[in-house]
Amino acid sequence: MKKRAALARALAMDPDILFCDEPSAGLDPIVAAGIDHLILKLHKAFKMTIVVVTHELASVFLIADRVALLHEGRVVFCGTLAELKSSEHPYVRQFLERRPDEQVPDSESYLKSLIG
Repeated sequence: MKKRAALARALAMDPDILFCDEPSAGLDPIVAAGIDHLILKLHKAFKMTIVVVTHELASVFLIADRVALLHEGRVVFCGTLAELKSSEHPYVRQFLERRPDEQVPDSESYLKSLIG
């Protein structure tokens, strides 16, 4: 609830760009997916740029259309999700291998897998 309230407060200022720092950190997977879907809805409804900082790979694949990956404060990758998945950069590969399965879920199947 606090995360949703923080998003509402930020939107009340009518920003051109919304910055979300670890919006799903510390939340259980179902609530985290709900926050991710809320961010997607906000993006579509307000047609605004939303920058999300996250360590959650599932969130990256669920809400991002472009990704910048940082390592030790430097951008080591910047591109689309397709480019991310095909990158041969060692740190990108390490980041992607955190994921237990090779398939990247679409938002509907991801939510269904969490709910059961």
